[in-house]
Amino acid sequence: MTPSLRRKLEALAERREELERLLSDPGVIGDAERFRRLSREFAQLEPVANALAAEAQARRDLAGAEAMRTDPELRELAEEEIAAAHLRLEQLDAELLSHLIPKDPRDEGDLYLEVRAGTGGDEAAIFAGDLFRMYARYAERQGWKVEIESSSPGEHGGFKEVIARVEGRGAYSRLKFESGTHRVQRVPATESQGRIHTSAATVAIIPVEEGDQPIEINPADLKVDTFRSSGAGGQHVNKTESAIRITHVPSGIVVESQTERSQHANRDKAMKRLSAILAEAQAAKAAAAQAETRKLQVGSGDRSQRIRTYNFPQGRITDHRVEGLTLYDLPHVIEGDLDALIGRLQHEHQADELARLTASA
Repeated sequence: MTPSLRRKLEALAERREELERLLSDPGVIGDAERFRRLSREFAQLEPVANALAAEAQARRDLAGAEAMRTDPELRELAEEEIAAAHLRLEQLDAELLSHLIPKDPRDEGDLYLEVRAGTGGDEAAIFAGDLFRMYARYAERQGWKVEIESSSPGEHGGFKEVIARVEGRGAYSRLKFESGTHRVQRVPATESQGRIHTSAATVAIIPVEEGDQPIEINPADLKVDTFRSSGAGGQHVNKTESAIRITHVPSGIVVESQTERSQHANRDKAMKRLSAILAEAQAAKAAAAQAETRKLQVGSGDRSQRIRTYNFPQGRITDHRVEGLTLYDLPHVIEGDLDALIGRLQHEHQADELARLTASA
């Protein structure tokens, strides 16, 4: 580890000690909002302090083992302990470096999941439905809430388009690598001759911006239409034009909401999603300016890149962004068992970030 990176770690440890003192200050304790904010920061720095303490202990163990080398009777044991101490220090070095990777403040937040049928006609819509169900089942396993905000069913099942809000701690951190084109190879249910077809659907993962509207939207740039909802609501949906469609004219982005009974509530939902989409487009543009090639296209909502193939005849799922990332467990993955896949993508992202971190140190 370079001296500059070591200094950054020491600064984090010092900040953690400062926070410990502040959290025992009566003035801070009496300010609920400040106490909560500092407690959250303290919790984030605790792993750094623990890793530094473990590293110090490993160095002491190494020094003690090296001192044992001078005793002929203990030399063999000393060599074993020295090797174990060096291995432990290597592991801790990697762990400490990982703590220096900048945290994405959106990681713990909610997201919008957008799935759209691509090439392939009816089979593409069916596949889009399969993907949405895969993510919904994964969300259920995580204890997250999934609420559909708008949808357009396919003629033979699935969806031409489905947009949902996913709420749950860490949702964005787990699903942010899913944006892109997903390709399926299988015999469609609509195919009478048993031929394998290739179809596609696109996925976009857009983080929900917390707090106030993240970017300013000029009302003059908006075209607002109302229509009768086709969602839940009984006879109400046939009597009032409560559904909202908002077009952001400069970008051409169109958002709809029809799940609420009131036009005001649907407008509020639509504006929140429009704001999130525009904010994410702005963030993706800034990130692209910094790095022209980003293997995982984190959070960009880029649907032009083919990221994954689901081959049903072979039970194989391949992620094209990571060399060697092929799983022969498609039946379980499509039912929402995404942990192995997502874990590999997170590990790859961390490795890329560490490489950039050490290169710039």
